[in-house]
Amino acid sequence: MKFPKSSTLFCAISCLFTLSVKAQNPLITNQFTADPSARVFGDSVYIYPSHDILARPGHGRVGWFCMEDYHVFSSANLTEWKDQGAIVSQTTVPWADSTAYSMWAPDCIYRKGKYYFYFPATAKASEGNRGFSIGVAVADKPYGPFIPQTKPIAGVHGIDPNVFIDKDGQAYLYWAQGNIYGAKLKENMLELASEPQILKELPEKGLKEGPYLFERNGTYYLTYPHAANKTERLEYATSNSPLGPFKFTGVIMDESPSGCWTNHQSIIKFRNQWYLFYHDDQLSPKFDKSRSIRADSLFFNSDGTIQKVIPTLRGIGITPAGKEIQVDRYSAISQSGVSVDFIDTAHTMKGWKVMLSNPGAWVRYNKVDFGKGKFNTLKVSSNQKNQAIVELYADKMGGAPLATIELKEDTDWQITAAKLNARLKGTHDLFLVLKGEGPVAIDWIKFE
Repeated sequence: MKFPKSSTLFCAISCLFTLSVKAQNPLITNQFTADPSARVFGDSVYIYPSHDILARPGHGRVGWFCMEDYHVFSSANLTEWKDQGAIVSQTTVPWADSTAYSMWAPDCIYRKGKYYFYFPATAKASEGNRGFSIGVAVADKPYGPFIPQTKPIAGVHGIDPNVFIDKDGQAYLYWAQGNIYGAKLKENMLELASEPQILKELPEKGLKEGPYLFERNGTYYLTYPHAANKTERLEYATSNSPLGPFKFTGVIMDESPSGCWTNHQSIIKFRNQWYLFYHDDQLSPKFDKSRSIRADSLFFNSDGTIQKVIPTLRGIGITPAGKEIQVDRYSAISQSGVSVDFIDTAHTMKGWKVMLSNPGAWVRYNKVDFGKGKFNTLKVSSNQKNQAIVELYADKMGGAPLATIELKEDTDWQITAAKLNARLKGTHDLFLVLKGEGPVAIDWIKFE
């Protein structure tokens, strides 16, 4: 099969440029991302999200979802995410309308030495298709270069593709178009091997989309966003067969308190822990068409049902002590005297700050890895109108602090260093406690 040279050139060049992104929740803070499809390939997790951008006249529909390409992010520790660059664009897919800005939720799967990336897009009018089709791009590595096929998958019209390979080697494609559909795939992963069928016994009222299927202990879990009311919540149904019939089983995550009306999920097991990947509009609270991907740990009950996931700021992963630790992504806080706000409300991607206002106000940040104990200094990025003192404790508050930080009066951001009273080894939880009057705004801490 002959492919356009522009596709190869785009993928080859974009994969040369990588950027390391350090974040908790949301996982990516230098661009808007949504609809995360997380996959375990080798010893790393790869996330294939959609990429929200702001529409402008002549480039997408202003005030609506706008996506023109896909990036892939990878991490070996679930804390530091590397942007592997753009892998597919609306301008490099031969059959896609290059002006549609409709590259919605994708997925990726590995089979027999190849990586197959599935994505929806609006087809050119000349293709004879109306609405969304689903295409495939193929690569030798999980980050590309991906080469798009010259035609979309025949017989499939819809959005939000998801691919599952069963233990017997049979592959299945799932997608949404009013209902949720499923069909078998041929071994070439490019064509249907059975007629599409509606996956029945799911809730009938309200929008259902974004299917993602996985198997655990012989049970097939079909997960999907469902807008029974105004906003979507994440639900799941179970079956003893990849194509059902499915039985509605429960809710994975409630509707977002922020009012973000979409959500989209994937669920993986990595190093003996299950994780839920999803999105919210935390970096763009006034416009929920610019979203950000997140992740939290997921747990099962003894009967195989899923425990409801409560979104956290801390998210997942163990944070290296030598990196900037964003304590505004806390694990827990005191009942009063703690608040979080953007550092710059006009530039939200600069992140957040945590403000300690009352004497005794504290922030807890879990799972910081000190390794073999080489650190002897704490650095704090902060600003405050008056002099203040903050104490750092490891694992529990009380007793002798690990460090005492005396912060000078300065309304600009400053970095203050303090000696540690002991050298820590291994992984610890940290507490920052305000002693005396505040307020103090803290961006990050790190150890040297």
